Amino acid sequence: MSETLNIRASDIQTSEGIVAIKSLKKRNKRHIREVPIPFTFVKTLQEPHFGFVQSFVNISRATAWRKIKAIMHNAEISGAHASPKGLRHSFGVHCAFSNIPMLLCQRWMGHADMRTTAIYYQIVGKEEREMAERMW
Repeated sequence: MSETLNIRASDIQTSEGIVAIKSLKKRNKRHIREVPIPFTFVKTLQEPHFGFVQSFVNISRATAWRKIKAIMHNAEISGAHASPKGLRHSFGVHCAFSNIPMLLCQRWMGHADMRTTAIYYQIVGKEEREMAERMW
């Protein structure tokens, strides 16, 4: 959540479709990871009436957490993963499910150790069944 709240308009490279995220865990090294985002999303972010981005500028982590929870509640998303951390976890699983190479997922998520990223690639349950269905 803190890294997200730290993103400014200048961190979005609109012509490249990239958002530059400053790592807060590696503060001393000034580590920045570039994550590609769809151009359709870049275009949406540029719209003046797009209130989502404006609603997350200059607010505390706790307030942002509550806003995310409210958005998820309104979208009828519930359970343990209905949180900002759940969104991050979903992103990692979606990378695996979409056959994104693990090295790219590692870079996008900012993991220093590949073993952390590998956790998302250990697909089980419903996701495993869906992947098997696609194979057959």
